Amino acid sequence: MSMNWPQDITEMQTKYGTREWVAANKDKLIQFLNFRADFLQEELDETKRAILAEDAEEIVDGLIDLCVVAIGTLDAFGVDAHKAWNEVLVANMDKSVGVKESRPNPLGLPDLVKGEDWEPPSHKGNYGDLPNNF
Repeated sequence: MSMNWPQDITEMQTKYGTREWVAANKDKLIQFLNFRADFLQEELDETKRAILAEDAEEIVDGLIDLCVVAIGTLDAFGVDAHKAWNEVLVANMDKSVGVKESRPNPLGLPDLVKGEDWEPPSHKGNYGDLPNNF
């Protein structure tokens, strides 16, 4: 059993030549990024349908597929997913429990809210090849 999802994705991308394709098709990377965003939407739509169908198997599969596509996209562009994850985790852990007025919350679950001194995650220096495409 693996405990290193980003490494697993790197191995998968290597097996299927994704990073090689990205390196050889620099003129198509915006299209590739849009393709991956559409792929994420497709997986999200499948997950929502599974929820409506109360299909636990497909719910789990859909949620994991979202992670695979998202982490795979970061990997394809040379972004260090471990570093990006840690930046977001630190920023999220600095939030407080409260109510986020801008998002309806019919269940009454506590929201994570940003305090006055909260700082967003910084991914500076960890954009991989993304800036080269805009």
